[in-house]
Amino acid sequence: MRVRGQVQGVGFRFFVKNKAELLKLTGWVRNMLDESVELWAEGDRQTLQEFVSYVSRGPNQAHVTDIDLDWQSPTGQYPGFRITPTE
Repeated sequence: MRVRGQVQGVGFRFFVKNKAELLKLTGWVRNMLDESVELWAEGDRQTLQEFVSYVSRGPNQAHVTDIDLDWQSPTGQYPGFRITPTE
């Protein structure tokens, strides 16, 4: 998933990580050099749809303008949800 808008410097990655952990999703989130945020989340479809709803709002300081979703089969390779380095 790629999220665009005012999503860097506003606690967006921490917001995403907290929501993912509350929903028991696995995966990662990172800032991108083009000022977007990219993330990969795995879990059941219903929970992921709820998660996308949270992500589309973001924290209070954020302003999400666009989300690109790419639904794929889960890999099962992530033991938890983490923030990874900027790419």
